[in-house]
Order: sequence, then structure tokens, then C-alpha cells
Amino acid sequence: MGALSDIRVLDLSRVLAGPYATMLLADHGAEVIKVEQPGPGDGTRLWGPPWVDGESAYFFSANRNKKSVTVDLKKPEGRDIVVRLAGMSDVLVENFKPGTTERMGLDYPTLASANPRLIYCSITGYGQSGPYRDRPGYDFAIQAESGLMSISGPVDGPASKLGVAIVDLLAGIFASHAVLAALHHRTSTGTGQYIDVALLDSAVAALINVAQNHFATGEQAARYGNAHPNIVPYETVTTADGIMALATGTDDQFRKLCRCLGVESLSEDGLYLTNDLRVANRAVLMPTLNQQFALKTTADWIALLLTEGIPATPLNGVAQVLADPQVLFREMVADVQHPTAGLVRLLGPVPKLSETPAGVWMAPPLLGADTDEVLTNLLGYAPVDLDRARANGVI
Repeated sequence: MGALSDIRVLDLSRVLAGPYATMLLADHGAEVIKVEQPGPGDGTRLWGPPWVDGESAYFFSANRNKKSVTVDLKKPEGRDIVVRLAGMSDVLVENFKPGTTERMGLDYPTLASANPRLIYCSITGYGQSGPYRDRPGYDFAIQAESGLMSISGPVDGPASKLGVAIVDLLAGIFASHAVLAALHHRTSTGTGQYIDVALLDSAVAALINVAQNHFATGEQAARYGNAHPNIVPYETVTTADGIMALATGTDDQFRKLCRCLGVESLSEDGLYLTNDLRVANRAVLMPTLNQQFALKTTADWIALLLTEGIPATPLNGVAQVLADPQVLFREMVADVQHPTAGLVRLLGPVPKLSETPAGVWMAPPLLGADTDEVLTNLLGYAPVDLDRARANGVI
């Protein structure tokens, strides 16, 4: 069941970045054992409404395909359980503050001494080194600190965060990517390694062409709203019945666009012949184009522009996207049976592998649903051991 079906991941993370990373690995068949605190569990289990039969929708978003084991890491026997599980795991992912795992005896040097094949991934706000190492890190704060917010939002309005926790998601993707690289390295060396992923690093990496523009000019990056700093016309435009997105990336596409708009002479105007000229003269060009777009509906323009190979799309709401035929055909929406909520709908995995396809194998687990199974099958706990550990609040 997937390319990683022989890999076991011990997931000590919570909230989003770490759980997202381990979910991506689980989508490819890895056995992910999610360790949660008895009682509340992962904090996102309480992040509602909305709820799905008492379970938070937020928790559902990053915990498909996992097992849940409740272990109290404040108790010696609880820590011993994690040490033993780490000894038979391929990967461990955690997102405690720097120094926390050392105090608990669950740090990489300690666990790797018993299992040198272990790949240990730490996700924190600022990384394991540097002057900000000990600061708490949260997606929203780091969107602001990294510069991402400064380039998002209206040109003359306030900076805006993205509508999802994009920094957490990026860190999760970088973490899963690093784990795969480390697994590949282990196949030739037989040894694991330590991975340090920071939210701030992930956000800075996402500045991509905007950062490169600054390197080239030394200038502070500006906000362009829905426009593009390097390409024109590449933004939202207003039609007779709404707004649509236009992505004209080449000079040839611009000529075709002018023909579709009935202003073919603009494509021969010396102000707009090439993209660099259009960037310099966008303030004059865009009002002229918007006058033409106002003459027809969004659907009419999209139909016309797509026949010319010009990227144009509607400005969809989330409900429209999740019912879109292309999205459904690509299996980006999956139905899976949940033990208490019945049939639930989740997002699906992105990569489509021909030989080892990713999939949604299991619904997000109930808190501690797999504790007995994991401790019995992997650690040899007898029923009396489970009863004693539960009575002592260890599990």
C-alpha cells in the first residue's frame, strides 16, 4: 500500500506543521503512530467549531492515515514507551521547543545511540541554532516576520496574511521532503541523521522571485495586490458580472489577448511591445484592458481566452473548488469511513504515482484508538500491563 509501506514513523508532533509532514508520509503508506497526551490529545482536537460528530474539522485536516496512541511523556514509563517505539521506528518527527526533548531524554543523540538508523526530524519556529532559537514560533507571527505579509494584500491597504497557515504547510512539506532524502541516504550508508526544519526558514524560502528582485535592485519589495511584480497583464480583472484571473505570461499571449479584446492595436503600441515595457507602463495599460473586460461576462471571456491558449480562470470560492469536476476527477476529494462520524469527506493526496499510488487509507483516528494494539503488538504488553498503565495514567 504505497511506496513507504515498509517505513514506520513515530509522530510526536502536534497542531499543523509536524502532523502535515507525517500525513504526507502516511499517504504513501508509511505506518504513522501519532503519540498524544492522554485526555486532551493533540490541541487541534479542541479547535472547533466546526465539529464532525464531536471531532474538530481542523484535526481531520492533517491526521488522515494515522494511528493514535496516548502516552503521558511526563511519566517515566511513558517516556520509556516512546524510547522503545523509537528503537523500532525509521523516522521520528517532533515539534517541541528546542531543549525540551533533551530534558525528557528523547533527543536525537539519546535515541540514535540505540537506533543508529533513526531519522529524527525537529520542526520549530526558528530552528535549533541562532539568536532566535528559543523564541516560540507560530504561523501567523512568522508570516509577518518573514516578509510574506508585507507583499500580500491591497496596494494601498494593510498587509494581509494568507487565508491558510501557509508557513506551517511549507515547513511540513520541507520536512517530509527532507525525510525522504534521508531515507534515500540511509539505503547506501545504513545510518540515519538529524533534520532541523524552521518555520522562518520555510517562509523566507517562499519569498523566491521577490527575494531575488531585492537582491537585484536593493529596493524594498512593494505590494501589488493581485498583480505580479514581474509580469503584465497578470492579475485579476473585472468583467460584466464579476472578477476573473488573467495570467498572460508571454508576448505572444499578449498579442492574442489584444485580438480577443478587440484592441489589437495595443499589441503594436511601442509602450507595450514587450513584457518589460508593459511592466513599466502597467498603470496606463490595465485601465484600458479593464474597460474591454467589462463588456462581457466572466464565462464568455474564459471560453474565448482559453481557445487562444491564454490562462484565464474564475475566482472560485472554496465550495465551488471542492465540487469542481477537475478536482473530483483528480481524486482531490476522498470519502472515507470514520468510526463514529460515518462517511466523512477529506482532501486527497497530491502526487499521482503510477506504480505505488498514494491514497486515503484511514480516517483521522479517535484519540488513543490504537494504544492497545500498538503496545501489545510492538512492545509485548499483556492485558494486565495495559490495565496497570492505564490506571497509573501512563496511557
